[in-house]
Amino acid sequence: MLLLIKNGTVINPGDQTQAEADVLVEDGMIKKIGAALPVKAERVIDAAGCYVMPGFIDMHVHLRDPGQEHKETVETGLRAAVHGGFTTIVAMPNTKPIVDNPDVVRYVHNKAQDIGLAHVLQAGAMTRGERGEELSDIEGMVEAGIPALSEDGKSVMNAQLCREAMTLAMKYDIPVLAHCEDRNLVNGGVVNEDGNAQRLGLKGIANSVEDVIAARDMILARETGAALHLCHCSTKGSVQMLRFAKQVGQRVTAEVCPHHFTLTSSDIPEDDANYKMNPPLRTQEDVDALKEGLRDGAIDVIATDHAPHTAIEKGEGLKHAPFGIAGLETVASLVMTELVEPGYLTMMQMAEKMSYNPAKILGLDRGVAEEGKPADLVVFDPQREYVINPADFYSKGKNTPFAGRKVRGMVMATVVDGRVVYER
Repeated sequence: MLLLIKNGTVINPGDQTQAEADVLVEDGMIKKIGAALPVKAERVIDAAGCYVMPGFIDMHVHLRDPGQEHKETVETGLRAAVHGGFTTIVAMPNTKPIVDNPDVVRYVHNKAQDIGLAHVLQAGAMTRGERGEELSDIEGMVEAGIPALSEDGKSVMNAQLCREAMTLAMKYDIPVLAHCEDRNLVNGGVVNEDGNAQRLGLKGIANSVEDVIAARDMILARETGAALHLCHCSTKGSVQMLRFAKQVGQRVTAEVCPHHFTLTSSDIPEDDANYKMNPPLRTQEDVDALKEGLRDGAIDVIATDHAPHTAIEKGEGLKHAPFGIAGLETVASLVMTELVEPGYLTMMQMAEKMSYNPAKILGLDRGVAEEGKPADLVVFDPQREYVINPADFYSKGKNTPFAGRKVRGMVMATVVDGRVVYER
């Protein structure tokens, strides 16, 4: 089938070009990009006033499947993904059972393939059961197609074991996605350690909880040669360390989530667990540092850390509710509203951090809008305004601190391997 996306502004971070053009898609590939293509296609999308960009790639998603399907399933997670403009997502391994062997990897991959909405890459746990006691079947999971190792939801506190996992990651040329949290320093904290913790009557989580492990993992990665990717950075200290590591040529990349560059701990109302995430919302100083890190390239990727929970679970309050928010369906609008419009990022940089850089880190032949490449594309209207309403989410998770927030920028269509999988 021929698909023609016409009248849009095509952004290709691969060669840093941006131009008004049509995009012709055939047999899942981008066949031609050019002005006013004289083609009669079976399917036409009019992208006038919109950007045509490489499909977004989310390096940090919790699908909850297997074992927690009451929160999310592969199918509902994928419907949320394409609604948000994502054509590829990386699923974290902290499911039930933990993804620590090839059988669970294949379960997720096969289920995603049968659903056929977007690409799912299942990351593998570094240790068995994420208990931090012995390495998981890393070789078997690599053969089953894992794109990366991660102990997401916690850190491997045993530095020697973490070093061994990094050595294997280096051997198999896959990155380590690091959740930087010194569990010995958390001490029951649920929000950032500042005056707002006192206001809420809750224990705080200090910046050092993140910074200590970020520093350790950078040192171990430098020794082993492993490609290290820091997940959901939230502190000024992490940004400073990242900037230094890159200056000395280390293989390290990092991501930030919209809630961490948009909200501060001062935004938390009384006992609303929709504002409870890990890492916690930090101070304005941290938010400013994250934005500057995005601007100058210290931070490479924007990810969601999509973490759906039920309303009952989130209704337990800040002290007892689980950490995490649903993020797949709001991220593009928040990036547009909070980063592009204020001038922290250009549209090209948005495409880099949401498509090109994730593809490069994961070794994928995607993340570009070029002839001869897979037709994973998103049509994005930068001017469309709307109010975020969790009732509109395709995800089972409605847990968001952004309900009622007016934003600009809307995904109008998502194309995966040449198929229109979402259209508004």
